[in-house]
Amino acid sequence: MHEQTASRFGTWYLRHRWFLDPIAIMLLSIVVAAFGFRGIWGSFSVLSGAISPWWALVLAVPGCALMLLKRRAPMRVLAVVAVLFVVDLLTIGGIGTLLVLLDVLWTAVFVAEPRTRRWLQFTLFLSVVIVFAFVMFFAGEPFSIAFLIAVQWGAIFGTTYWWAVALSQANELADLQRSRAEAAERESERDRAEAVRSEREMMARELHDAVAGHVMAMAIRAEAALSTTPDEAGDRAALQAVRDAGLDAHTALRSMITVLRKGDGELIAQPRWEDLDGVIESARRAGLEVALSQTSERFPVIVEQAIVRIVREALANGIRHAGGARVSVDITATGASATVHVTSWGGAPVAHAPGNGWGLSMLEERVRALEGDFRAGPTDDGWTVAAELPLGVHS
Repeated sequence: MHEQTASRFGTWYLRHRWFLDPIAIMLLSIVVAAFGFRGIWGSFSVLSGAISPWWALVLAVPGCALMLLKRRAPMRVLAVVAVLFVVDLLTIGGIGTLLVLLDVLWTAVFVAEPRTRRWLQFTLFLSVVIVFAFVMFFAGEPFSIAFLIAVQWGAIFGTTYWWAVALSQANELADLQRSRAEAAERESERDRAEAVRSEREMMARELHDAVAGHVMAMAIRAEAALSTTPDEAGDRAALQAVRDAGLDAHTALRSMITVLRKGDGELIAQPRWEDLDGVIESARRAGLEVALSQTSERFPVIVEQAIVRIVREALANGIRHAGGARVSVDITATGASATVHVTSWGGAPVAHAPGNGWGLSMLEERVRALEGDFRAGPTDDGWTVAAELPLGVHS
């Protein structure tokens, strides 16, 4: 309970100290004058006769009033208070103006820029030298007394200066660390969002490659069977194709689910060069007339995988948008690169088989990542998907 009360009092004091401190110094000056205290350093007084200590209030009161403006114009207030302190020091020597000067000096140093602090530091050093010279040569005090007074002067004002600089630098360091922490948090949030986005894109790519083609093949074969005259042999062939595509999709989904649960491994098996014949045969079963022309030369694995993906996607688009079309697949090696062209002619779009263009976009991303060239678009009487892949590409 005592700690809570003290904490509340400290918070209240910090909130209202801008006017409480001047009042406290004013009351202290009155008490000091009432006790008859005067002459902080008697060596500085230029007055020959005794003077009432109450005269110190003539300079202390304006100094306390100026403290109310120290936050708005710290350097100007410091200059005026310094003049009041020098006048007081050379006359009465009251303690009020000294306390006001120390308070305003602390504030000015605390809020000052580094260049202004260096100027204030030089000014304080110069004042120590001036005090030593004044006491020794003008006041006629011995060297030891002059040295002691100069040390006291430097200790009082130097400690105030050091304290203000230390707290200001500590606050600056805390602000810097806080800014760095906030920047690191923002960067971490961006990295986390980017990781989630990349993960989603990767999963969408794998789902498209592994499942979308099989599911679309099922829908197309079923649509084709339903749109023709019932035929037992043709219908059974269509059912067999739907079954095969369904099993392939199921296998791919199980593989993806297993990997996602365990958190390791490949989402799906990467396409192999040996899978190319199966891709062609699947397209033929779906109604395309496919003619394959390929070189006997083998390519780097990553290039072969890209070629199989390009052929598979191009044929899947042919099944969807040009059912029954004639398609030529040409795979050749030209110097330091491999080229693949998939061109289709004729055919008709299959009902209920819309596309969104993601497949071609992802193919282009893959090819660009391999530093290759990719193009897809209509020709005079059909559609062409083509790519050129450098054989020296690194995975």
